Amino acid sequence: MQHLEVANTPAGFRQLVRCGGAASLYVLEATGPYYLAVAYHLVAVGAQVAVLNPLVVKRFIQMHLGKGKSDRKDAQWLLRYGQQQAAPRWQPEETVLVECRQVEQVVELLIRQKTMVHNALEALQAQPVVSLAALEQLRQTLLHLEEQVQQLEAKLLTTIEARYPSEMHLLCSIPGIGRKTAAYLLLFAGGFTSFQNHRQLIAKAGLCPREFSSGTSVRGKARISKMGGALIRSKLFRCSWSARRANGACRALYDRLVAKGKNGKLALIAVCNKLLKQAYAIVTSGVPYQADFTRKVAVPLAF
Repeated sequence: MQHLEVANTPAGFRQLVRCGGAASLYVLEATGPYYLAVAYHLVAVGAQVAVLNPLVVKRFIQMHLGKGKSDRKDAQWLLRYGQQQAAPRWQPEETVLVECRQVEQVVELLIRQKTMVHNALEALQAQPVVSLAALEQLRQTLLHLEEQVQQLEAKLLTTIEARYPSEMHLLCSIPGIGRKTAAYLLLFAGGFTSFQNHRQLIAKAGLCPREFSSGTSVRGKARISKMGGALIRSKLFRCSWSARRANGACRALYDRLVAKGKNGKLALIAVCNKLLKQAYAIVTSGVPYQADFTRKVAVPLAF
């Protein structure tokens, strides 16, 4: 087994391909943005690429009782995973989606900065002695951040609408889902093209329930997984407030759970699941939301 270390640069990537060959399978770990450059290069030269979730790699190592950690050992475990497991092949996303996700990240960063400045402004105003220069600077900074967020969000929505015009129309037909949430949902789901069913979408959003119980002694509280999709979860949770009033199926679900004694937050999380289920069904079927929709069931006839 040969071990090779190369720089995370185009020259290093070319050295890697010369050693491993362009027809080989390269197994990478999704370490933030640092794997993307080499992954793009490998796909461009015709190599097969598999990108693994770090948690999957960690569980694989634990399952085989692996001990210790180093770059060499991590590389050996990735090699072993690629030899033993069927890893899905990775392909770069559309450029427009990659750019939109970068804009989305900047928007979230600016929103966090806006919250920080707003809190600092409130703390300053609560003091008995206030510097007018500091007060004015914080107000100007807050106003500037709000303008930046509005401009970037407008650009993001326009781009998503241009890429997914029909899907945006379908999603906005669902009571409780507005234009902004529809755009973020399409960006999160990549146009709903990589999911075989709504359960996969719910799992990616981290909204699937996770039970914690064993025998008669362990009775942990059931919670959602919260693995991935934190941004879309927060947006769906806000949508659930209006969906439980305007969306008939969501309202019935919420009322049924509350009547059973479930707390309101748990019922709203169930509404979020319902919204994702409706979104998947409507986008994949191409049929807008219908309040009086009933599923047709085939009944065998006896002769």
